Amino acid sequence: MSGVYADLGGKGSVVAAELAVEDFGGSMKGKPIEIVSADHQNKPDIGSAILRDWFDNRGVDMVTDLLNSSVALSAIEIAKTKNRVAIVVGAATSRLTGDACTANSMHWSHDTYSWAYITAKAMLERGGDTWYFITTDYAFGHAMEKDAREVIAAGGGKVLGSSKAPLGTSDFSSFLISAESSGAKVIAIINSGADTINSVKQAAEFGISQTRKLAVFGVYITDIDAMGLSVAQNLVFTSASYWDRDDQTRAWSKRYFARMGKMPTDMQAGVYSSTLQYLKAVASAGTDETGAVMKVMKTLPVNDMFATDGKVRADGRMVHDMYLTEVKKPAESKYPWDYLKIVATIPGAETVIPLSKSACPLVAQSR
Repeated sequence: MSGVYADLGGKGSVVAAELAVEDFGGSMKGKPIEIVSADHQNKPDIGSAILRDWFDNRGVDMVTDLLNSSVALSAIEIAKTKNRVAIVVGAATSRLTGDACTANSMHWSHDTYSWAYITAKAMLERGGDTWYFITTDYAFGHAMEKDAREVIAAGGGKVLGSSKAPLGTSDFSSFLISAESSGAKVIAIINSGADTINSVKQAAEFGISQTRKLAVFGVYITDIDAMGLSVAQNLVFTSASYWDRDDQTRAWSKRYFARMGKMPTDMQAGVYSSTLQYLKAVASAGTDETGAVMKVMKTLPVNDMFATDGKVRADGRMVHDMYLTEVKKPAESKYPWDYLKIVATIPGAETVIPLSKSACPLVAQSR
């Protein structure tokens, strides 16, 4: 609700969940469906305390959004202990469906593997064979850089260096100078929200070419809006969804806009999808008992404005198509929030870690 990620999730995620409840009908077996929300402030200890209270005292059955990888890793362990459902949408670390996976949790929208595979592969294909990373210094950044390095190495590229920037950094000048002096063809910025806005704006001030040198992992449409197209133009990045993709996404996004005054991020669209799918699963199972609901979640296809024929795997990853997008030039934008063009649609099967390589204990048990 506050801090560098407030625009990516925050109040917008709550509104997205409310829209899901409304579309489901607002009640379950005659009882109203209640949504509660709180600000974890990007701190795992605060998030954990909130979640224990919700599960122990507030009767909460499912938690979603969970933006921030450190918070999400703590949350899925608590959900496991309390036997509740946790659907991670906002956090990105691939550990959530890797070594840290649980039978009670799912990862819905995107992860560091999907971002690394799609974006890094696209930059390599454009001649970006040498890299320097400016990485946010916590679980998300570490996982993202690890996954991206593997894609780069597999594609014949080379990483020339890396700098770690604390979450909430306002001055990226020293990191950008180090990156520029490395001679790398691609400067990879791994962060989100206000950190992305600040780093990309400062990169533009340093004259770093966005068409040749800048790859951003973790950028959202609200970041593009804050930067402006003159700064953000030509950025290439991976999206799980886009408000202007088709008639269905546009119709839902206009409802969202009427309440928030801005278009939704793909993360907020994912919160809608995860909430609606959970409610469908409870209705199908005829109970909110966690084991029964999780069983249905892993068999019921996901079909809504966010995903078509999505499927939750044994490791908890929801597999769906993703999109390589490019930010339009100012002259290409024809109306408000017309910011992106979809360069390629990546089939879901290509965006996730193959189960044969999974570190999730649940997958090992099912082999």
